[in-house]
Amino acid sequence: MIVSGCWKKFWQPFFTHLTMKTKISYLILILAFSASAQQVQWANKLIKYSSDLGGKQFGIKRILGKPDAFPQGGLSPNAWTPKNALDGREIVEVSFEKPQNVKQVAVFENVNAGCVVRIALADASGSYQTVWSRKKDWKTPTYKATIPADRNYYFRKKRRKIQDAPELLNPGIENAILDQVYSNITSVKVEFDFSLLPGQKQIDAIGISDSEVLLKAEVNTNPYFSQLALPTQLPFNTHEVSAVALSQDGNKIYFSSYESDKDHVYSATKTGQNWGAAVLEPALSNNDRFNFIESVGTQWMIKGGNQYNKTIGETGFQFYKSSDYSAGEPIKVTAYNNYGDTADATATSDLQTLIMAVESDFTQGGSDLYFAQRKADGSYGMLQSMGKTINSADEEITPQLLPDNRTLLFSSSGFSSYGNYDLYVSYRLDDTWKNWSEPVNLGPIINSDSFESSPFYDAVYQKLYFIKSVNGTLELYWVDLTATELMKK
Repeated sequence: MIVSGCWKKFWQPFFTHLTMKTKISYLILILAFSASAQQVQWANKLIKYSSDLGGKQFGIKRILGKPDAFPQGGLSPNAWTPKNALDGREIVEVSFEKPQNVKQVAVFENVNAGCVVRIALADASGSYQTVWSRKKDWKTPTYKATIPADRNYYFRKKRRKIQDAPELLNPGIENAILDQVYSNITSVKVEFDFSLLPGQKQIDAIGISDSEVLLKAEVNTNPYFSQLALPTQLPFNTHEVSAVALSQDGNKIYFSSYESDKDHVYSATKTGQNWGAAVLEPALSNNDRFNFIESVGTQWMIKGGNQYNKTIGETGFQFYKSSDYSAGEPIKVTAYNNYGDTADATATSDLQTLIMAVESDFTQGGSDLYFAQRKADGSYGMLQSMGKTINSADEEITPQLLPDNRTLLFSSSGFSSYGNYDLYVSYRLDDTWKNWSEPVNLGPIINSDSFESSPFYDAVYQKLYFIKSVNGTLELYWVDLTATELMKK
């Protein structure tokens, strides 16, 4: 933003009544604010590229838009993996939504940064001019790896043991500060030499700015989430948990624990502010492998873990009565299919809309979020994607629909985060169930550089329950979180 003569129209009447010393102070503040602002754009269209693996994951289109594999860095299906990523040269040309002045070009290299060797800019004429090239002493890189390499993560299998994360290989941002400001730039050409460093390479995003203020990736979060009290661990530390659900009144909690090669469902009852001892629920632990409660209504429960049968549409989920845990009808979805070993489900309180996390032919990446509407016979129609805004090229799992039927909590590894699978909230924008707001990260108090999943919000006591990996073990936590902030429009 540049302060021009038009500022007088707005500020001169105000300045008239100030002393000279005060006028100077206010002018300094205005200029300081102006200097700190910067115009930033992210690549929004591909012009030319030297290679593409194709597909929705790892393809060249993953470099478009703002960073989503950063700031966490590391290998991600949300980033472009070039064919010659190990030892060759690659070139990519991208354009931006509108012309602007450029002082900085930022290339987000989320694996083995330091391979950008040349950057060229072009205006509307399409004629490129080289404006930056890597110095001959490239072995002294300007990037720095800041992400710990020894964190744990849940390794794609939601109900499996934690495994060590692979080493993160020098994610970094090449912030190329140009020797001058270049006007009316519409496109950028970036040349890479991946032979400069060993190992795999990936590119997350390309951005331009009219300022020397270094571009960086920002996690989309609400400042309120950074002011929460620290989460409290529930007193079930003798169990390694893998799912969580609460009764409608918030006084009974269900969770699964992996023991003797299968999931067992436990429950605990709240007395006052304290939880009683965990009690095994044999009627809810009857499957040989998976047993978990996904959602609880006033009269029903959704239990998962059955073997699904796609020939008759059985999803592996089943309704149970919440009063006595007696089994009801299997949940059937027209033409149901799931490539994963597990799935997740939640529903509106009237059971008219079912939401599932599964991996199908139509997913953007791994597990995506889908919805289906209930039919007259009690089964559900075909699953429909909830859209590209809420579904990433990586995985979305463990959804929970809140009582307002428009606020959705879930875990994802496909958006800018604080580390691994983080918890997010998104809001339904219309009645189609296909339009959702950009997911908002629940912040660094709840999320960490490890693994968080299975969010379940108790709207009565206004507490969020969730699972966190701590030193390789899945543990159950809660945190106070007001409904007005979580469920706001």
